[in-house]
Amino acid sequence: MRLTLPWAICLLILSAFPAFAADAVDLVRVHKAERRLELIGGGKVLRSYGIALGGDPIGHKHREGDQRTPEGRYVLDWRNPNSIAHKSIHISYPNPDDRAAARARNVDPGGMIMIHGQPNGFGWWGWLLQLVDWTDGCIAVTDSDMDEIWAMVADGTPIEIE
Repeated sequence: MRLTLPWAICLLILSAFPAFAADAVDLVRVHKAERRLELIGGGKVLRSYGIALGGDPIGHKHREGDQRTPEGRYVLDWRNPNSIAHKSIHISYPNPDDRAAARARNVDPGGMIMIHGQPNGFGWWGWLLQLVDWTDGCIAVTDSDMDEIWAMVADGTPIEIE
């Protein structure tokens, strides 16, 4: 087969943007203690990213304002291209168990937990923000990492946070 200009351009694009050529992501896994988010496809780690969490990250989220990231299995159920941070993908917290536990404590479980990039206008110093836990319980990545996650992860993908 002869390599024509259109095929050469396609190969160039795929090599420049590996997210387009990657296997399908069927799970997102977050290791809170390691500050690491992994994209899993076909049982193997396709990509791995450093993350920042909430200001009090140890343990499961119990209530609104506790600055914790929930732990357990959820779903990435919708996305916002126009969020206050550089893109965001919503995590389906709270689930029915989270709501019941919060109700038993007579507290609001909170919500709007997202994977997101840096605050809009501050992407240039994302490398610095990623050195500390600065969110209110979300999972933050750099803007370039968020662009890749956005391209590779479909709505409905499960996420495990441990």
